[in-house]
Amino acid sequence: MSTVIEQAVQARLVASAPRMETVPATLRYDRKDPFAVRIDFPAQATLEGTDITWRFGRELLAAGIEESAGVGDVRVAPYGYGRTVLEFHAQEGVALVHVRTSELRRFLRRAEGIVPGGHEHLLLDLDQDLTELLRDAR
Repeated sequence: MSTVIEQAVQARLVASAPRMETVPATLRYDRKDPFAVRIDFPAQATLEGTDITWRFGRELLAAGIEESAGVGDVRVAPYGYGRTVLEFHAQEGVALVHVRTSELRRFLRRAEGIVPGGHEHLLLDLDQDLTELLRDAR
């Protein structure tokens, strides 16, 4: 069984101009990081002209497609017409993107197939993580 899934999605970048630009993005889930999901945006989709990756909780994404969730750098909320809005806060500003809710649900089902919700902690190697942390502290 694969331990990583990737899913290409079309995200609509919300700007102050009336039209929304569609940008490619890739959702990623890795069994080695069982609590998190990532969304990668290519350089052409960013103001800085560099690839950008946002990492946030899988639970946040799952909760946010049902009702508004998140209070930090990443917020997720339903946005009518079968879309979900992902809101990314950075020092440079805020980016809003709309993604089809059906694509997010499909991605979450695939991630659930790799690591069922509530079982993420079983994949953590706390002894190894603590050993690495203490080794780096010397």
